[in-house]
Amino acid sequence: MGVTLSPAKALQLWHDVNLHLIRGDEPDLSTRQITLLLTVYLEAPPHTVRDLAAKLGVSKPVITRALDSLGKLDLLTRRRDEADRRNVLVQRTVKGVLYLERLAETVGRLAKQV
Repeated sequence: MGVTLSPAKALQLWHDVNLHLIRGDEPDLSTRQITLLLTVYLEAPPHTVRDLAAKLGVSKPVITRALDSLGKLDLLTRRRDEADRRNVLVQRTVKGVLYLERLAETVGRLAKQV
């Protein structure tokens, strides 16, 4: 079931969610960091740095920097792939799951107000 919003209402929702994020107690993540986080949580694993870079259309160092920040917040973690030591696997964390659950609740609540 899809939701249809006018362009103005869609932008208002995006604004409201971002305003909530910067005013709240949650970490203030960049658009790139949130997109990376959502990609890992919404798409089936495994996730490698190489695959994420290709999917997001950025370089591996860009993904590494975003993962450094997200790792410090314990929203994602990395480990070496034992099957192919050249790969670094990106994995979910409990804290990351809880962060996205709260974000989803916020988006749902704000969408009702738009």
